[in-house]
This record gives sequence, structure tokens and C-alpha cells, in this order.
Amino acid sequence: MRRVQRIALLGAESTGKSWLAKALADVIQMRGHAVSTIDEVLREWCEREGRTPQPHEQMGIALAQARAVEQVTQGWVISDTTPIMTAVYSDMLFNDKSLYPMALAHQALFDTTLITGLDLPWVADGLQRDGPHVRGPVDTLIRQALEQAGIAYQVVYGQGQQRLNNALLALGMPGEDPEARVLREQSQFAINQGRTVWQCNECSDPDCEHKLFTGLLAKRQD
Repeated sequence: MRRVQRIALLGAESTGKSWLAKALADVIQMRGHAVSTIDEVLREWCEREGRTPQPHEQMGIALAQARAVEQVTQGWVISDTTPIMTAVYSDMLFNDKSLYPMALAHQALFDTTLITGLDLPWVADGLQRDGPHVRGPVDTLIRQALEQAGIAYQVVYGQGQQRLNNALLALGMPGEDPEARVLREQSQFAINQGRTVWQCNECSDPDCEHKLFTGLLAKRQD
């Protein structure tokens, strides 16, 4: 049995990590691989508690993120952030560098680490995101931590489909051709059927897939 293939997505706030994690998972799955996606524990924690965590709560969040990844033992794993992000925020907000050793030891388990570039516009989320002014310092701290630990990474730039294709190329996989993209989008639409809330704040596609899907829905109703 082939061992697990772990992919980490790191990056400052509002750089499309969640969108890219979902898009990568969809493409890799459509190419015949089993894929598990790991959501950001910090975001889930903030949404559940209605606040940002205190210093003493940071390690528990980082450990929970790591456990979620390590529990998957086969197929592909795409993790929307890793404990590195919690360590960086602890460093920035509380001048607490104690999470870095644990976070970097966990990061070494990943086969590929991708950092989402700062070329997307910042979008507020009403709870967790601080503002565009923090993106540069966060990006710098991520890179410094990885470089000091000798962990290789690649930065992914581009809008929408270009960003996705650049991430696929960084994984050593061919980009998605137009026909495959249409098939994937139609499959997503068939699952959604317009019944669930569309998370526009997670979308980095300037062509807006939401418009595509609602247009397809309108055609079905004609």
C-alpha cells in the first residue's frame, strides 16, 4: 500500500488557502486518488467560541491541527494550514515563540509545503481576520520559520484557475485543461444544487464560479 502523501497549505489571512485546498482535492480526486482534506482548526475554534484564543489556548489548537493530519494514514492529505500558522500568530500577538519547535517537527512530516502568495485582495470575515497590514509580517514569519528549519516550500501565485494550475505544477502534476475544469465545476454544481450557502469569502476566482453555477441552475429551470 502506498504511503500517505501530505500537502500543507500555509499563508497569511485572505490568501485563498481554503479555496485552493478544496480545488486541489477535487482535481486530485477526479484523477483517481483518495483525498482527505483537513480544515483549519483555528478558524473552527474561533467560530465555535465567538472570539480569538488566549495565549494559553494556542498549544491545544496547534496539537489538534496536527492530530487531524496524523490520523490519516493512506491516500492524499491536504491540510488547510498547519500548526505553523498557530505558532506564527502566537509569536505576533503574544510574543510567544514556544510553539515553533512542535510546529516545525510536525511540518517536517509533509511531502510538499505550499505558501499562498499575497497577490489576492484582502477580504474581511467579521471575526478572525485582522487586516491587510498583517499579511506581509505573517508571510515573512512563515518563510523565516521554514527556512531556519531547513524545510523546503514553494509559493503559489495567480488568480483562480491559474493559481490552481500553479499549485498542481508545484506538486509535480499537470495543470487542469479546460475540458477537465468544466467537468469538475459541473460536478460541484450537481452536488450543491443551489441548496447550500455559497462561501464567496473563500473564492479567489475572478471569473466567479458562483455566477457560473447560478447560471447553470437558471438554465435548468427554463
